[in-house]
Amino acid sequence: METSRSAGGADMATPPTPAELGYRLPAEWEPHAATWLAWPHRRATWLGEFAPIPEVFAKVVRLLTPHEPVKVIGSGAALDDARRHVGDVEGVECIDIPTNDSWLRDTGPVFLLPRGECPLPAAAVAWGWNAWGGKYPPWDDDARVAETIAARSGLPVFEPGVVLEGGAIETDGDGTLLVNERCVIDNRRNPGVSREAMERILIEQLGIEQVIWLGGELAGDDTDGHIDQLARFVAPGHVVAARQAAVTDPNHISLERNLTLLQQATDARGRSLEVTPLDIPAHFSFDGVQLPASHLNFYVGTGIVLVPVFSGETDEPALRTLAKCFPDRRVEPVDCRALVRGRGALHCITRDQPAWPA
Repeated sequence: METSRSAGGADMATPPTPAELGYRLPAEWEPHAATWLAWPHRRATWLGEFAPIPEVFAKVVRLLTPHEPVKVIGSGAALDDARRHVGDVEGVECIDIPTNDSWLRDTGPVFLLPRGECPLPAAAVAWGWNAWGGKYPPWDDDARVAETIAARSGLPVFEPGVVLEGGAIETDGDGTLLVNERCVIDNRRNPGVSREAMERILIEQLGIEQVIWLGGELAGDDTDGHIDQLARFVAPGHVVAARQAAVTDPNHISLERNLTLLQQATDARGRSLEVTPLDIPAHFSFDGVQLPASHLNFYVGTGIVLVPVFSGETDEPALRTLAKCFPDRRVEPVDCRALVRGRGALHCITRDQPAWPA
């Protein structure tokens, strides 16, 4: 299963794992070197009109650049469009890397940092990619994005040889990983890989110590239940979790089950989790198709938290709750009624690159 290259770049038959070398997966709220985005161009991704979508990406870029550099990838007409929208924004770099789609949380690299004072460079894990179990061909360009970004960043890259999307994992930076079994233990992604085997791979490749397994998915979520729609760490030992109060909504039962699992869980340090429920919109749809509208798909930038809102009654309570969770950051609502027509939101389109040295 292990086909990675070592941090020194030499090819090895059985190289040491990132965990053995001393790497760990940092939390999103740790200092950033940059945020990466892939400029949208695949019009079939979104239900309805495509024209509003680049405007949402441009707004995200402009909100982030006062706080950290933003790197936007694309090629051809997509890169030209990115330059027209944000090429003149200070702090933005447009980089020629071909893509099939724009969900960089899933296609981009997962960045690692050394533990403590370990004398290693930052590194990246390039997981395999097959468009959420083969749902949206072609995906050949996206399958190369993670390794290309890592190489352009001058980072050593590990290639575990298994399929995993970035939106499927969530960490507290302190050894604990949240994962939804529904989208990780999947024969369309990794035929024959058991939960036990995948847990071992996650521990070895991400330098984490404990995996908390959840379940379920939001109606309309074509990722099969990415964790970044369901439950997120806001601090070590503290999780916000999606709740659906409307018992007639198809998400109600599975979200209640997740809340119960989290309330019974302990993290890698033996702490019982503090669990804060966060209500999400009920029966949110476009042209009769229910969409996975979730305030949990927020993005934690340097000094700012971008929160998806949907012009409904759950918006303000979600913003107030997250403001309490991130008192040292500005909480900024972003209208995602158009973006969610692609069945994702702000976390799905962003990839944080941690700063090193921190």
